[in-house]
Amino acid sequence: MKQTLKLTDIAALGFMLFAFFLGAGNIIFPPLAGQLAGENLLSAMSGFLLTAVGLPLVAIIAVAIAGGSWNHLTKDLPAKIATLMAVLIFIIIGPAFAAPRTGLVAYEMAVSPLFAETSQLHLTIFSILFFVVAMFFSWSQGRLIDLIGKMLTPALFVGLIILAIGVFLDPQGEWMAATGPYAKQPFTKGFLEGYNTMDTLAALMFGMLIVDALRAKGITDQRATTKYLISSAFIAAFGLASVYISLFYLGATSSAIAGGADNGGFILSQYVQALFGPYGQMVLSTIVLLACLTTAIGLISACSDYFSSLTPIPYRVWVIINGVACATVANIGLTQLIALSIPVLVALYPVAIALVVLAFVRHKMPNPQAAFRVVTLVAFLFALIDAAKVLGFDMSMFDMLPLFEVGMGWVLPSLAALICMFFVAGRVRSEAPHERTA
Repeated sequence: MKQTLKLTDIAALGFMLFAFFLGAGNIIFPPLAGQLAGENLLSAMSGFLLTAVGLPLVAIIAVAIAGGSWNHLTKDLPAKIATLMAVLIFIIIGPAFAAPRTGLVAYEMAVSPLFAETSQLHLTIFSILFFVVAMFFSWSQGRLIDLIGKMLTPALFVGLIILAIGVFLDPQGEWMAATGPYAKQPFTKGFLEGYNTMDTLAALMFGMLIVDALRAKGITDQRATTKYLISSAFIAAFGLASVYISLFYLGATSSAIAGGADNGGFILSQYVQALFGPYGQMVLSTIVLLACLTTAIGLISACSDYFSSLTPIPYRVWVIINGVACATVANIGLTQLIALSIPVLVALYPVAIALVVLAFVRHKMPNPQAAFRVVTLVAFLFALIDAAKVLGFDMSMFDMLPLFEVGMGWVLPSLAALICMFFVAGRVRSEAPHERTA
């Protein structure tokens, strides 16, 4: 069987992955970060791009070189621990946080401005309709590359290109002085802000969707699968970087029309209306609805695919379960949902980063199994300390840790553990043949 794809199919694969990533957080966080960073825009944006574009790109490549799935990536961890981690990540990027957030952002930015007054009933009705549509597109699992890559994403691209051209041709203000953490540590603050997109966690799981899409196109060879996974990752990364740069610049030049705003959604809404007048909200509504919908489809599909592999419940039943759960959680409210998600992300992101790094150096490790277990454990334990600080607990006893003050106390301990594991040799190695025989 011929293990090649047409150029249009490769592009559609990359566009599908881009659309899965480009959702609620990708739209609402960069404008506010750009405004707060002001004159420190380039430094803050560099940090954000590292975690919001670089890490997801590297994560997809790590999944590809590991074998194309979460199970391949975590084969050196205890099976129950790897499964528990996957379940937690899927709950976070699925019905608990990221997927409901897509519906909330779509409502607050694309629908709510169209009404003079809104109520909880409006949100309830919209969230039900939104996730019914997401479930409909998620239903045909093998056709995702055609539904998303060739239908929804081109429309999304058109809206984003129109917005980007307007932003750079007609900026709505001058750069302001940096404020808050962006004045002192713009790069670090931007780096941590990138966590909120949840894209690195999603990247570890989206690889499975791309593999399913490739199989539907007749690609089963491991080498070909890896090649097309990496190709799609670079296409998606280029698209994401382009969007973030334009949204950061939008925020940095928003002083005249949205100075002092407390959320990126308001900045974006005001900017678009200033650029495009009465039709501005229509442009924004189209962009936000499509971006949020494509991400919701990807998240529901990925979660349903994984949970159906763990249980006797079929994929389509899980689509319904996840869709109903997302619509329910979406009624909590955007502010509360973001506040709840931050400490969870602070605890789990370092583990995801550790796994990605380990995937690239595994072949150089004298004892890969020990390395994966020790480094991920160290990353998780120190990330829990960072998360406890975010929750408001007194963690001053750890102030001596480098970078702890900026919420990255896990970095150096994890790096030290990684370096040490290059010198931990052969005990498990010598036992490996017995384990294989068993």
